[in-house]
Amino acid sequence: MCYSAKFLIEKALKRARHYGVSEDIKRYEKELKRFKDHEKVSGFTHPEVIIYTNERPHHPILSFWGLIPNWVKNTKQAKDIWNKTLNARGETIFEKPSFKEASMHKRCLMPVAGFYEYHHKNKGTIPYYITSRDNEPLMLAGLWSEWLDNSSGINTHSCTIITTTANAMLTTIHNNPKLKEARMPVILSHEDENAWLKASSQQGISDYIKPYPQELLKAEIYNPITTKAPTSGALPYIFDED
Repeated sequence: MCYSAKFLIEKALKRARHYGVSEDIKRYEKELKRFKDHEKVSGFTHPEVIIYTNERPHHPILSFWGLIPNWVKNTKQAKDIWNKTLNARGETIFEKPSFKEASMHKRCLMPVAGFYEYHHKNKGTIPYYITSRDNEPLMLAGLWSEWLDNSSGINTHSCTIITTTANAMLTTIHNNPKLKEARMPVILSHEDENAWLKASSQQGISDYIKPYPQELLKAEIYNPITTKAPTSGALPYIFDED
């Protein structure tokens, strides 16, 4: 699963800078003015995060983490559902009412500096911070939605992260005994980003829902007490301890 991540605006704007011109970037920065960097934020607080949608693939926008389907009737139902839609299992997105429409017509990219998973040991947990080995942002595959609250007239943009079975490294880390299997977010290679947004068939979409190669990732113990940056040497900690 993926319930906490690190969001940095400079990392998120790399895609826009690659495709846009300086005037566009200045406009995007103004539009994203209320966005705040997050060292480690929980999806259960429903922060606004930066995404790129299939409708505006090079234009970064703000979206609340926790998808609210467009068929939701009222605010109470919206609040009830978005704690359950922080993640979407890739194997069932074409079937679940919350994701069925979005999986075919509303896909997005969510750039993160990294994400966090917890390793269970004895009666405690150890937080691990996962990033790309080349220090580039990780582009997570997601879905998005717009919901109009008829009582207030407010339109809410929201999103979810798609998950898949974990690779070997994340399987070792994400060892929650209460779960049937280890999961990880779907991470897209730079070459697959645009193809993910453009895919038009269930099979074409499903082709991108797969574990990311572990050799392209690094996992480090996160210790916010001693440093704001993750410490190094995490995998030996997992594999070598009794």
